[in-house]
Amino acid sequence: MLLELDGARVLFDPFISPNPRAAHIDIHGLKPDYIVLSHAHEDHVADVVAIQKSSGAKVMAIVETAAWVGRQQVPESAIVSFNFGGTVQTDFGTIKMVYALHTNCAPDGQYAGVAAGYVLKSGGKTLYFAGDTALTLEMKLLEHVGIDWAFLPIGGHFTMDVDDAITACKLINCKRVVGIHYNTFPPITIDTQEAVKKFADAGLELHLLDIGDELSLE
Repeated sequence: MLLELDGARVLFDPFISPNPRAAHIDIHGLKPDYIVLSHAHEDHVADVVAIQKSSGAKVMAIVETAAWVGRQQVPESAIVSFNFGGTVQTDFGTIKMVYALHTNCAPDGQYAGVAAGYVLKSGGKTLYFAGDTALTLEMKLLEHVGIDWAFLPIGGHFTMDVDDAITACKLINCKRVVGIHYNTFPPITIDTQEAVKKFADAGLELHLLDIGDELSLE
């Protein structure tokens, strides 16, 4: 997922070249200013090194995942390592690391810490990127943050499913959602029309984008 925030391009969890559905995407044309990693599973970091080298982007991640990135010959000066509760000032605003409930290791089996989510503040808006996570009561801590848009996993099997994501919306007090982590491979394939209807029945907006689609977060 690529966000354009206050003049900066922020790319989350780049899994592009191994994904047949993203065959039309040129990873070297993305040119992000920041690459943000929720964790180091292969379907989230497959292209991080190639994109960083072609763009010079800063890579932001939890300490142990950031250390793994450094061992892939990404320059130390390009890595922003932080941890839960930490807030980092960026060119687009701020990004804070928050709790996620998911496992984590690097593609080569190395220890990579634990998974994380992020709250970004930019241009007067607050965004929550949950990454890969199960439904967790810690989301309730975000209720009063004033989240305008949430990026929530909805595929089930490895993360929250649609029903749990609806519950998560109530915990974080957010009505506008972009679905992530679904339909990439068979275990997380969902009925998208049913998902949109379930959200609508709950008084929520669910936006499901095809790879390469754009959405204005007004």
